[in-house]
Amino acid sequence: MSFSRYNAYRIMWVLVFFDLPTETKKQRSQATKFRNYLLDDGFVMFQFSIYLRHCPSKENADVHINRVKNKLPEYGKVGILSITDKQFELMEIFFSQKETDVPKGPQQLELF
Repeated sequence: MSFSRYNAYRIMWVLVFFDLPTETKKQRSQATKFRNYLLDDGFVMFQFSIYLRHCPSKENADVHINRVKNKLPEYGKVGILSITDKQFELMEIFFSQKETDVPKGPQQLELF
């Protein structure tokens, strides 16, 4: 049995959940910098305080998780969750009581 380098159990999604204070100008600035950092690192906004990123492997997910940890804001709560592509596809998403499709990851290209 051959092992596929990219399969639904090896591909990962990293989700970053956060609740950051925005009462002062400094706190708003830090929250904005954190959100912008996530976007610059390839995360996309899933909901206002939930960002996610598709990663081709656990090792790549760990790189991005460590980057997020190095950019944590001074105050607030941040959670990081990594799940497999297979687990992610089991998510049910609703918009205005209508079920919508789960976001698809980027297409993987295998050269060999």
